[in-house]
Amino acid sequence: TGVVTVALSDQLNTLDTLTSTAASGSGAERVRTLIFNTLVRKDAQFNYTGELAKDITFSDDGLAVKMTLRDSVKFHNGKPFTSSDVKYTFDQLFASNSFKAKAFSERVGDQTEQYIKSMDFPDDKSVIFNLNKPSYRHKLLANLVAIPIIPEGSVSEQATKPTGTGPYKFISYDSGQNIVEFEAFDDYWEGAPKIKRLRVKVLRDASSLQAELQNGAVDIAPLPTSLTPDNINQFEKGGQVNVYKFDGSNIQYIGLNTTSPPLDDKRIRQAIAYAIDRNKIIQELLSNQAKIAYSILPPQSWAYSEGTKYEFDPEKAKKLLQEAGYKNQPIKFKYQAGNSAYNLYAQAIQSSLSNIGLNVQIETIDTSTLQQQLEQGQFQMNTGIWIGGNQDPIFLRDLFSTDYIPGKNARCCNRGRYSNPQVDLLLTNAINELDPQKAKEFYIKAWDLISQDVPLIPLWYPSNIVITSKRIGNIQMNASGDWSFIKNATLAQ
Repeated sequence: TGVVTVALSDQLNTLDTLTSTAASGSGAERVRTLIFNTLVRKDAQFNYTGELAKDITFSDDGLAVKMTLRDSVKFHNGKPFTSSDVKYTFDQLFASNSFKAKAFSERVGDQTEQYIKSMDFPDDKSVIFNLNKPSYRHKLLANLVAIPIIPEGSVSEQATKPTGTGPYKFISYDSGQNIVEFEAFDDYWEGAPKIKRLRVKVLRDASSLQAELQNGAVDIAPLPTSLTPDNINQFEKGGQVNVYKFDGSNIQYIGLNTTSPPLDDKRIRQAIAYAIDRNKIIQELLSNQAKIAYSILPPQSWAYSEGTKYEFDPEKAKKLLQEAGYKNQPIKFKYQAGNSAYNLYAQAIQSSLSNIGLNVQIETIDTSTLQQQLEQGQFQMNTGIWIGGNQDPIFLRDLFSTDYIPGKNARCCNRGRYSNPQVDLLLTNAINELDPQKAKEFYIKAWDLISQDVPLIPLWYPSNIVITSKRIGNIQMNASGDWSFIKNATLAQ
């Protein structure tokens, strides 16, 4: 038939990704890109560029961001897109006190400060965001990437019948079967999608996904996280489906608590970085479905630099341990229970660290408890993955600024309790700098210092995998791993 079935590996909790008062989850966000457009999107270098905004300009003082909206854009209900819809969207967003609304503010001392001071709408095709600080222009653009623009008067229907300007129109949602039906929007402003009917089906179980790919019930499986590298290799060797591998931007990492002995000595942290043979793990355990990482930022980023590179060097690692006077103190290595992929490579890392004389003990913990312990600093080593946030260099502040240590009025994410006044100053300068080239220089200097201190070890960037049936063509996924590629995919007749 002409219906193409797409497997969603993440839970789909809601179709409302604007006013939901809880995090909507990655499943809802992937579906969002089919139905909606946003004012701003990221390009291949993760610069912010216009989507529904065809032009973005900044005032000289950095306090105003003007957006000129695209012409000839329609909503799925036939209504022309204007600045009134932008006003309505943001009125509903901030009235909802939703998870995304809260992202447009931050703690400053004991107060919460909004990024947006006010909004002006001079005409049908102009929107002006007035900011409380020049530095907030960057945070504004970062947050706008996730805000779906909805038509005026439609908020009450968005949870059951979402309407946007995106490439696909919503038809139905069977919450019991976890299936969403779509049809191509022929009036889509970037051109109608080639595939005319889509069925999105939640398949979180690896065996179910494997079976449905093999029997042809699933046509496209983007980012099939439930499948192991071996599963993917078997599909590739079997020849019944097509397996595509693209460079990804998410970052797998080792986190280190810089305040917990013996990890409070940076020579111990450096020894750990030199002792891990990441290339071997990527080749043997991940089947080359990843690329080695030397930064938190992806290589495609405009602010990327390698900093200090920690190539596999066990002799150098042993020498650093000797210089630090390491006395076999135990180091607890905590990670999420039930994650077979983490378990596989964590044991390989433990073995490498044992080989240089480190006493590393693995402890697996349920997700919610682990999250709480990481926030409270009740860990020494952990492993995990950062998804999406690391595409923006402002994430360096979130991970490594003293002000972002949990418990210091911070929203995120400096779990390693890392503090370096020079890094704090460089990151502040980068965020406040209006000239991108000068900002890049500040970010590079900051990463040079951070990578020397090793509060966190970048491991690798997992590949973005897409598995398709033979009748699907023109698959090109970007490094972000979002579902925008589906609008350009083709269906063989």
